[in-house]
Amino acid sequence: MSEPSTASLRLSPDGRIDCLYTEAIDLRALGRLEVVRATEIVFDPESQCWEVRSFAFGGLLFSDPSREACLRWERENLQPSSTP
Repeated sequence: MSEPSTASLRLSPDGRIDCLYTEAIDLRALGRLEVVRATEIVFDPESQCWEVRSFAFGGLLFSDPSREACLRWERENLQPSSTP
């Protein structure tokens, strides 16, 4: 899987950075990291699909037979917006 060529970072007034993690930017250069996953991608043997599930509420966000499609969905849908 190739990494996206761009990444979006949203800085909060308290100095926290929200982003979809990518190695396009070495975030360790900014200080100590605290990483919290927004989703989990798991394979469902019953449906024979990969599922993107929310860590916050466990709900199904997206599913596809392709794990790469689920990773792409994360990149396209979980980037922080430029406005809060």
